[in-house]
Amino acid sequence: MKRVMIKEIYNTPDKFGGKIINICGWARSLRSNAAVGFIELNDGSYFKNIQVVFESAKIDNYAEIAAQNVGASFIITGELILTPQSKQPFELNAHKIEAEGASTPDYPLTKRHSPEFLRTIAHLRPRTNLYSAIFKVRSETAFAIHKFFNERSFVYIHTPIITTSDCEGGGNMFKVTADDKNEFFGKEAFLTVSGQTNVECFAMAYGNVYTFGPTFRAEVSHTQKHAAEFWMIEPEIAFADLDDDIKLMQECLVYVTSCILKNCAAELEFLNQFVDKGLLERLNRIVTAEFARVTYTEAIDILEKSGENFEFEVKWGNDIHTEYEKYLTDKYFKSPVFVTDYPAAIKAFYMRMNDDNKTVAAADLLVPGVGELIGGSQREERYDKLVEAVKRNNLKEEDYWWYLELRKYGGTKHAGFGIGFERLVMYLTGVSNIRDVCAFPRTAGNADF
Repeated sequence: MKRVMIKEIYNTPDKFGGKIINICGWARSLRSNAAVGFIELNDGSYFKNIQVVFESAKIDNYAEIAAQNVGASFIITGELILTPQSKQPFELNAHKIEAEGASTPDYPLTKRHSPEFLRTIAHLRPRTNLYSAIFKVRSETAFAIHKFFNERSFVYIHTPIITTSDCEGGGNMFKVTADDKNEFFGKEAFLTVSGQTNVECFAMAYGNVYTFGPTFRAEVSHTQKHAAEFWMIEPEIAFADLDDDIKLMQECLVYVTSCILKNCAAELEFLNQFVDKGLLERLNRIVTAEFARVTYTEAIDILEKSGENFEFEVKWGNDIHTEYEKYLTDKYFKSPVFVTDYPAAIKAFYMRMNDDNKTVAAADLLVPGVGELIGGSQREERYDKLVEAVKRNNLKEEDYWWYLELRKYGGTKHAGFGIGFERLVMYLTGVSNIRDVCAFPRTAGNADF
């Protein structure tokens, strides 16, 4: 059987108009009377459905098909009728329908449900409009990320998931064990929190590299932005400083956003209508916006003079809280903004110490409506300074011997950044809870499915 995908029909309806074609899919809705029935069919290739009309006079098993429930799968042969004067541009006049898989009357997706309920049936929620849109955007975003780096001759590196060191320093990690008596790897091992230190090794050989893979945090958190398992995009560029890093961050975000606007128009239209009515305006603005840039010290000064009643005290040395991020992006600059040169005490050990010996060459990209989206830095390339940082952060020098050796054997200035992939998808969809952009979310107390 030669099957036509619904996406093909939407893209080139004239090609199929008046022709007999075969389609397959699942019923999003099904209604009928004694003479005629209608199926809204979706095959996953396109966000929108195709309407199938079936008549008792033409379909031998009409009663069987009419008795099916929403969620059933069908194989349908029929003539595509172009209907440009109607609400839908075309419909399929069925000649033959096979019920491939029945759906029982207790199928739960016969009405609208809350995201909270749908998380309890994660195996079925991709069939809803909301999650159909979200996971299509997620798929296209992943492809756009790879395309962006591939077009710039970056080498894609698969860094290990099992590690014996904490890249971030002080993170909560999941321990990996094989038995209760002996350490399988000869020492304690954990699920990685980041592939950055590993991918830096390859930057010293290939120049421009990136890793894109799963990472894990054992932090017990129930906020909308935290998950125990998530994906990270982490490029690393050799012979590069913080300015080069910032330029790459902006280019990457603009490129990916442009791809989603182009390739997920139907999905974004739905999300803009039902999830975040400012989504399309925000995404279109990001591709043309001037990105502001301030130092951390300047940002603190702006916040102190804002007159805003913040929940957390604004003080030099404190982190930039979400409420500060939203003020800077949504009210003060009204644009994306890079905040640079953070106090060393609140940043990771590997970030390059500035000449003031108080701040590091770091940059976070804050975007309207979301806050922090990307975080990066120039790495500490000076051997002695890195040793000092390891000790200052109470890390074990022997755990980082190979990382230190990168500075001994032809080390260069280099920089990189990390994008939490799920947070990026949240930004691109307007969805506020990370559990709704993970296919099967892993959070504290939840590892179902």
